Amino acid sequence: MRVLILAVMAAPLLAGCFSAVKTVVTAPVKAVGQVADWSTTSQDESDRNRGREMRKREEQMGKLSRQRDKAAEKCRDGKADQCQRAEVLEHEIEALMAAPR
Repeated sequence: MRVLILAVMAAPLLAGCFSAVKTVVTAPVKAVGQVADWSTTSQDESDRNRGREMRKREEQMGKLSRQRDKAAEKCRDGKADQCQRAEVLEHEIEALMAAPR
């Protein structure tokens, strides 16, 4: 009878122990899951990064095209150094287009 009374009285005290044991046991699993989440890229993140990369590339292409067009205009006005600049810019544009995406 005393054992039963002691067991009933000790039950609330042991509940904290079970909670602590559960926390200790599940902590490594949660940590591994968090590391896996940090080390992988979701499809949404990948798409977002790809879109950002494409916009940056298009901006660079536009900038080079405008510079080439201005240099070509000055070349037509008789400035020989601008003819060479337009040609260099054209090669840069071609290299950017040929680069792997």
